[in-house]
Amino acid sequence: MVAFKPRNTNRAKSLRNQATPAERELWKYISKRQVSGRKFSRQMPVGPYYADFLCRELGLIIEIDGYSHETQQAYDAKRTGDLVQLGYKVLRFANDDVLSNVEGVIGQIERALKSNPTPSPSRKREGDI
Repeated sequence: MVAFKPRNTNRAKSLRNQATPAERELWKYISKRQVSGRKFSRQMPVGPYYADFLCRELGLIIEIDGYSHETQQAYDAKRTGDLVQLGYKVLRFANDDVLSNVEGVIGQIERALKSNPTPSPSRKREGDI
């Protein structure tokens, strides 16, 4: 039996309630499977971090970086490296990019989703050629 690993859902809920304007704007576009039919979740625990947005199906994390990230570039690089080592692909966008060009951001997300095939394709059924 797989051991249950508790998650800090109170922290995730708090982060969702304190979402930045850019996070709220992007969520309008990627929630409810609106982008390539893929499901995204907000503020999901991934290792020791919380991903702004996570498509579990494809292992894609989307991070929205505000002004504070300009001063913590080394931390962000380490965080991205850690998430990549865990098997995730990470896309980062600045708040300004989301707020001023959300269509361009969505286009980049769609391209990343299309270039990232489903990790476990369904098996061939009997009679398939």
